Parts: sequence; structure tokens; C-alpha cells
Amino acid sequence: MLVIAMDGPSGSGKSSVSKGVARALGLRYLDTGAMYRAVTWWMLRQGVPTDDPAAMAARAGEPVLSVGTDPDAPSISVDGTDVARPIRTKEVTGAVSAVAAVPEVRRRLVALQQEIIGTGGIVVEGRDIGTVVAPDAAVKIYLTASAEARAQRRSKELTGASVAATQADLARRDHHDSTRKADPLARAADAVEVDTTSLTLPEVITEIVRIANGADDAVRETVYGEERP
Repeated sequence: MLVIAMDGPSGSGKSSVSKGVARALGLRYLDTGAMYRAVTWWMLRQGVPTDDPAAMAARAGEPVLSVGTDPDAPSISVDGTDVARPIRTKEVTGAVSAVAAVPEVRRRLVALQQEIIGTGGIVVEGRDIGTVVAPDAAVKIYLTASAEARAQRRSKELTGASVAATQADLARRDHHDSTRKADPLARAADAVEVDTTSLTLPEVITEIVRIANGADDAVRETVYGEERP
């Protein structure tokens, strides 16, 4: 079944777009960034220093994550605790890039993500989906937006955050995510780039659904060949 890999930096619109596309196509939805945030929340709660890669690596296998894939009600819990809200705090946001850079954390979560993806029928958002998690995805999208647009969007999600401060933080995270040694943020060679700066959410969703429908037809042709009804 169809797998849509949705990559891009923070504030490019991945979450809203991915959920909208999943709803439109009747697919499941997976936010891989929430999984890294959940592990970050756990590390902070356990007192594991997030500036110590060795300490984080040693405990990467301990937190038990449960992830829901309903685009209308995505959920995530750690050790049975619902963390959908706590993982969006400023504290977690400030530490997540460091946690996500730890190879042991990435290996564990990538394996879990691939298990959730299974046979497909899902939209998966993140930073390394098309390059690492689902390199064989039939549809690969790379969302972009101007630095200003991304900062404005993200500052609306963060209580008390100014646009200027948010833009500076996004620049820091972009640099960290794109230069880390383990699975850096990168556009897959065969990904379609969609700039969301001047597009409305419905316009972006419509364009990606169009791309996905075309890819799904191609997949069906490949599977069924001349016997396709």
C-alpha cells in the first residue's frame, strides 16, 4: 500500500499538511518528530543530561513508546503516560535536536517507525523519512518555506515566544539537524519539493494528493501490469 514520506525543516507545515493528506486519502499518519520529543521528555524527566551523548545512549532502550496513527486523533505515550502536550514545551524543544542526534536513539526509533509503517497505507512526517526510514516510499515530498514564514507559524504554537526568538531557534535547529552525523536532515534525490510560503494549507494538501494519486496509479500499473482491470 501507499507510503508517503513527508520531510522538511521545522515550521514548514509538515504536521498540518501530513494530517490533511492522510485524511483526504484515508491513510494512517505518523509524526516521527513526536517520537524523538517523547524520548527527550523521558530523558529530562529521568535526569539524564542531554548534553552527554554517552549517557543518553546508555538509556536509549528504556522508555516504552506507544504511538497512535489516527490523523484525527494522533496520540503518543511513554511508559503509559500521555505526553502529547508535555513534549511541546520549550524545555523539550530546546533539547530534542541533541537527543535526536544520538545514534542509539535513532536506531531504536527508526526500527519502531519502520515497524509502524509495516505494509504501508500511511503518511509519515519527519526529517529523514525519504532518505532513511522509508527510502522506498512511492511518494516523497520535501516541504520548504521562507525563514520568516516558518518562524511566524512556529511562534503561534509556542506560548510567549516572539517571532525573532523563534526564527533564531529554528536556525539553530536547522544547523544542528542538517550537520549531525546520524541521519541528517536532507532532501531525498527523488523527492518533490513543495514551497509552502505563499500557499494556503488546502492548496498544499490538494497538490500533494494530486501527486500521491498519480504515484498510486503508477504503483498499481507496476503490480498488475497488463492484467490491471
